Amino acid sequence: MKILITGGTGFIGRILCHRLLDLDHELIVLSRRPEQVSKLCGDAVAAISNLDDLPTDESIDAIINLSGEGIADARWTRRRKQKLLDSRIDITEQLIAYVAKAKHKLSIMISGSAVGYYGNNYDTEHDEITDNPDDFAQQLCKKWEAAAEPVKDHGVRLCILRTGLVIGKDGGFVKRMLLPFKLGLGGRLGDGNQWMSWIHKDDLIAIIEMLLTSPDLEGNFNATAPEPVTNAEFSLCLAKNLNRPAIFPVPAIVLKLLLGEMSELLLGGQKVTPENLMEQNFRFQFESLDSALKAVL
Repeated sequence: MKILITGGTGFIGRILCHRLLDLDHELIVLSRRPEQVSKLCGDAVAAISNLDDLPTDESIDAIINLSGEGIADARWTRRRKQKLLDSRIDITEQLIAYVAKAKHKLSIMISGSAVGYYGNNYDTEHDEITDNPDDFAQQLCKKWEAAAEPVKDHGVRLCILRTGLVIGKDGGFVKRMLLPFKLGLGGRLGDGNQWMSWIHKDDLIAIIEMLLTSPDLEGNFNATAPEPVTNAEFSLCLAKNLNRPAIFPVPAIVLKLLLGEMSELLLGGQKVTPENLMEQNFRFQFESLDSALKAVL
């Protein structure tokens, strides 16, 4: 397949590009830094900086839309929140516009989202049809998903990936947590009761592969392992795998003072199950958190 990818130079995008090249797919990465694409994604990957550089008669078979500023990279000021929205919605709308005028009909668009779609709560378990009141992360996901929906009007199969916290060796949220835990200064955040729905990077890539090659699959997919954990459980498991204690909790008030509204990401959470994937008999390589952390540490 010839696949157009946005967000290809990000943590997941880089891994995905190398995997798809191994499977002999032809890749085009849309990036603000096209000069870095070959280094980060593979020498065989073509790079463009603008969709206008892509001819309408290009035979694109699939789009994988992972573009977006990192939601936890900076404090949520009004300007930052707008940037988070724009970096997802603008490019998604541009992709829809390209699909509308493309002479070659695409078969599938896989578009990103996150488990933040379900809002923050402690005890409710979410499958793909659950809904809850809005917070910013939920608004962000809903608007991102809504921006992708019109692609179906052009006969393109749409799969939405509601991705959990990705566990990987060279990026993702675990990398940010390693230093304090390695120093023996790690611990739960707040009361530790908030749920963390996670997925190992290899399983996430395998899910994308399955969606690309399964013409009967469409709709929303929770890209999470089947065994979510609380933050307290995660902290203990990470500390155990590093042979360190987890005895220094971070009070909620400290996180709120330091991070403001963005503290919702750390103090809230979602208990998410991948019902649609399990119905398709998808086999997770990493079902338990302990096995996932052992693989990357």
